[in-house]
Amino acid sequence: MRLALLPSQYLPSLGGVEELTRNLALNLARCGDEVEIWAPFSTEGPRVSAETIDGIRVRRFAYTLPRADPSSLRPFAREGYSTVRTMLRAAREFRPDVLNVQCFGPNGAYATAVSALTGIPLVISLQGETVMDDSDIYSVSATMRIALRVGILRARAVTGCSRFTLRDAEARFGLREGRGMVIFNDADRTLNSGGASFTIRPDLGAVLDRRYVLAVGRVVKKKGFDLLLDSFCQISADHLGTDLVIGGDGPKLDELRKRASDLGIAERVHFTGRLSREEVAVAMAGAYLFAMPSRLEPFGIVVLEAWRAGTAVVATSIGGPPEFVSHGVDGLLVDPHDKKALADALDTLLSDTSLRDKIASSGQKRFSDLASPRLANEFRKVYAGAARQPKDTRKSS
Repeated sequence: MRLALLPSQYLPSLGGVEELTRNLALNLARCGDEVEIWAPFSTEGPRVSAETIDGIRVRRFAYTLPRADPSSLRPFAREGYSTVRTMLRAAREFRPDVLNVQCFGPNGAYATAVSALTGIPLVISLQGETVMDDSDIYSVSATMRIALRVGILRARAVTGCSRFTLRDAEARFGLREGRGMVIFNDADRTLNSGGASFTIRPDLGAVLDRRYVLAVGRVVKKKGFDLLLDSFCQISADHLGTDLVIGGDGPKLDELRKRASDLGIAERVHFTGRLSREEVAVAMAGAYLFAMPSRLEPFGIVVLEAWRAGTAVVATSIGGPPEFVSHGVDGLLVDPHDKKALADALDTLLSDTSLRDKIASSGQKRFSDLASPRLANEFRKVYAGAARQPKDTRKSS
């Protein structure tokens, strides 16, 4: 098939959607499909309209939406019309069989419009954006709420990274109950987190040359790193030689630094800033255990990355993780708002080497069950089903 993937963000930006889209594109290509990625312009580096990343062609578009200010409507109409024209030209050149939106944002609104104008089947893959967006865009923007409802109505198939994610779409965005299909996310299994030699920053190497608990993600409130700090300072005195490493960047970083200082654990807490994919792999492989203390998590690709590295996991019980993590088998699930319970979970795995190794080993097996080509195979079935549906009578020339 000829497949256009439209993620809300893409490389060189780093995050779950970027990792998922990259991995999916590469595995679809290995299956013999022709794949392009239609992504927003990158905010990192030069503004280019087309490039090749990992052998996959990436087209860039200006996915703009109107602001509440009425004066923005005229420039939006001009810019939006230009983007749609550019996307229609790309559709004529590439002739995709399916448009697959990965994480619905402005990209999804434009994909819906292009699908309506061309008749190209639309597949929407929800990645928890309705509950995890840093600015809560679906709470504040009527435009985005309407766009998602229209997109879901238009789509020939809707997938979600968890049943939790699909239930939210059913409750708030018009997805018919039972229509959506759960496809668990995946992480790149070709990234050797244990044996490969990566060049990492000297300062990061110094941080990782010790016994540590690792947490990774955007430094925003929903990721719960403040809850982790509160719990970390409660762990047993037997583990005073264990540090906490928090990898990632974001608007709450300064607040976290101050909180660590106020709790008297600043010397044991290390903030690495943004990490590359390779640096995350190295950090995962060296960690005694990995913690994901999110207040809410639709899925959590970082859990898969920890499993890949053979590292035991403590994960939030709120959201999607209970759907693929088995408590006490391949991870410990805990409500991070219960700070004592989170501290006890960390204590348990730091103290019990046998249990930690057992959970880590089970996690590696679980990763193998979820890893490629499973993801591409499941999406290919969805794409084939969408393409087989009757032609849209609204198709335009």
